[in-house]
Amino acid sequence: MRTEPRATASSAAACSAPLRTADQGGRIPRSFDFDAKPNIDPATIHTLASCEWIKKSRPLCLIGDSGTGKSHMLIALGTEAAMKGYRVRYTLATKLVNELVEAADEKQLNKTIACYGRVDLLCIDELGYMELDRHGAELLFQVLTEHEEKNSVAIVSNESFGGWTKTFTDPRLCADIVDRLTFGGNLIQTGTDSYSLAITQARAAAQDGKAG
Repeated sequence: MRTEPRATASSAAACSAPLRTADQGGRIPRSFDFDAKPNIDPATIHTLASCEWIKKSRPLCLIGDSGTGKSHMLIALGTEAAMKGYRVRYTLATKLVNELVEAADEKQLNKTIACYGRVDLLCIDELGYMELDRHGAELLFQVLTEHEEKNSVAIVSNESFGGWTKTFTDPRLCADIVDRLTFGGNLIQTGTDSYSLAITQARAAAQDGKAG
């Protein structure tokens, strides 16, 4: 059974990419415009922000097109978890796989996988943006297996699960990875309408209004 989260000031700082703090707009309740994304249920996001899913070692998948707010929510939820004392690490999928490949070459793979296994929440961004060879996919699978039912993994992808065979070209391995990331977990679909584009257009319209 997992012990209570260990509070540490370096929780967010230890991530391979920094998580935004609350003052920088990282906390979803203060920074995300749910009106611009009506298909996302605010109650679901606020429930996730309570971090109970991390306490229960459940996975989280954020799926949707580019610009729909997936990474924003991933970083914000990771920040919320770090602020609550959970050990959090953020990485891009390609960076993680490259790190694992290098570790394998240097005979440090077990040590690297164990390092990732010690965090309470591993945030993997941009999964599915690039094809992975079988070796890279197998290494990523090892990290996910290390986390299964012991720690939480949250991923962001611009591909639906049916399209993951473009990233993981081995159908069986692809199915196993999807199973690891969905069993007992949460799925948030952010849709196809670009949140980033909507915000940019709204700002431009406001500026035009002032100029007029």
